[in-house]
Amino acid sequence: MLNVSRQLTVIGAAVLALWPALTLADEVCATDDTGTEVCLDQPASRIAALSPGATELVWAAGAGEKVVAVVAYSDHPEAAKDVTSVGSHTRMDLERLMQLEPDLIIGWVTGNPPEQLEALRDLGLPVFSIEPRTFEGVSHTIERLATLAGTDEAGFAEAERFRQGMAELSQQYQDADTVPVFYQVWDEPLMTVNDDHLIGKVITLCGGVNVFGDLERLVPRISPEAVIGANPEAILAGGMGEENRHWLTRWAEFPGIEATRKDNLYFIPPSLVQRPTPRMLEGSRLFCKKLDDARAKR
Repeated sequence: MLNVSRQLTVIGAAVLALWPALTLADEVCATDDTGTEVCLDQPASRIAALSPGATELVWAAGAGEKVVAVVAYSDHPEAAKDVTSVGSHTRMDLERLMQLEPDLIIGWVTGNPPEQLEALRDLGLPVFSIEPRTFEGVSHTIERLATLAGTDEAGFAEAERFRQGMAELSQQYQDADTVPVFYQVWDEPLMTVNDDHLIGKVITLCGGVNVFGDLERLVPRISPEAVIGANPEAILAGGMGEENRHWLTRWAEFPGIEATRKDNLYFIPPSLVQRPTPRMLEGSRLFCKKLDDARAKR
């Protein structure tokens, strides 16, 4: 009996010694795009995504079933439309959000007002801010979200699928003949992107040369005269909807532009290239095909 008692005492002491490690066994940590490390006692089970892009990325990470709150225009995947909306990315219903009891908030670095995210932190909610600006950044974001949600297997697989797909496109077009390109990101005011913007990187990936790539701002305002002066060989535009091509109509009125003269006016569904999510692979493939069409008309 004495030996048994002594064995139990030793086992008990060992369990107590391991207790801190056992309590932290489920802790998950990741560093967001502001350089802030966010740690959770256990993988998130109730996630609030405060931008349409964040919503897509959480789903891509395999954690869609854990999303309890989204904001306006969170329309992909289809299931996201059924999740409770707590306002817009710039104006949120804080009371409604708190009622949903999220244990992780996914914010957007430049999309959500800083004071809004700070208010959530003051309430003790963990806020993970994201904004991928490179292709690798998209994959890395998916992986970090998967880590925080405990969905590593699905998330890391999707991240690698996107990574490999973009690498294949890069290899395919690395020696392609260049095409001077103007990409229209907005109509009034007229806006484009520079080479540092992720869409600018798509242009480069496909063998295009962004005629406004050297401008300082990520999304600069320009004039129609500047576009005419740049004389792009191809003009690509999104529009305010997935089937809305009217932004290209104005350029048909300028036959002096090479893109108009050659009928190289192309519509790209905006959600495929204007959200830094895995769908950008589909958008990039479409973008590259449009530039192939322009090359074929030479």
